[in-house]
Amino acid sequence: MRNFILFVRRFFNLILFLGLEIVCIILIARTNSLQGTDIMSSANTVSGLMYKKQNDVVIYFGLRRMNDSLINENARLRQAMAIYHNLDTLKDTAVRRIVKTSDSTRVVQYNEYIYRTAKVVNNSVSSGNNYITINRGSADGIAKNMPVISSTGVVGRVVNVSAHFASVLSVLSVKQQLSAKLKDGTFSYITWDGDNPDVMVMKDVPQQIKIHMNDSVFTTSFSFFPSDILIGTVFKMKVNTKNNLRQLYLHPSTNFRNIQYVYVVENKMMAERVKLEDSTKKIK
Repeated sequence: MRNFILFVRRFFNLILFLGLEIVCIILIARTNSLQGTDIMSSANTVSGLMYKKQNDVVIYFGLRRMNDSLINENARLRQAMAIYHNLDTLKDTAVRRIVKTSDSTRVVQYNEYIYRTAKVVNNSVSSGNNYITINRGSADGIAKNMPVISSTGVVGRVVNVSAHFASVLSVLSVKQQLSAKLKDGTFSYITWDGDNPDVMVMKDVPQQIKIHMNDSVFTTSFSFFPSDILIGTVFKMKVNTKNNLRQLYLHPSTNFRNIQYVYVVENKMMAERVKLEDSTKKIK
């Protein structure tokens, strides 16, 4: 209380001046319609600006919730795309409902695939083998060797899992190659040279295949990824003089420098497929 009194005494003249100014403005607004209209218009403008700033602040702090909502909506749309893509087999396929977990993680299942959303918490693009850490683990249904994709294309493969996190080996890795196909169905393999994260190479493409700049390249059913996931687009072609085949240079469809959300894909039929193929290899 003592500090308040000292404050008033110290700034008494300024407080009195401001008080009289406010009184004058109110009297002018009430007794003169023209000036009153101008004052009200100015007051409304100031109020509008204040409400706009307040709304901007509310939107900013709600961005995380909005991002989570969008990624879940994308998962639902991927589910719808899978349904249309497999329309001919709908009558023989069990369609399961969307399941929500306690932390608002959306799990979408159709046919043999389950899509789980996850947020990237760590990422690298400058190593020979780049890894991505996501905030989902075994407690969320994530397991080793599950493919990981983004809203724009392929990302990598899960290689290590803890209860609440998982490590993903990025396709920007010299350790692995991707089975890929062109729009006409021609397939080959895509590798990364360990240098530029914006360039991947599709090797051994026959010269008679018609290819144009910006043609899209997709995953095949031979890979651990779901089929027809975008890998990248062609921006350069070169003939290998050793075998007279072409090399296609691609811009990855996923921006690995700015990746924030991903989908971890579980193939419910993969274990059975791998078991069958392994047993077949053992036959002499």
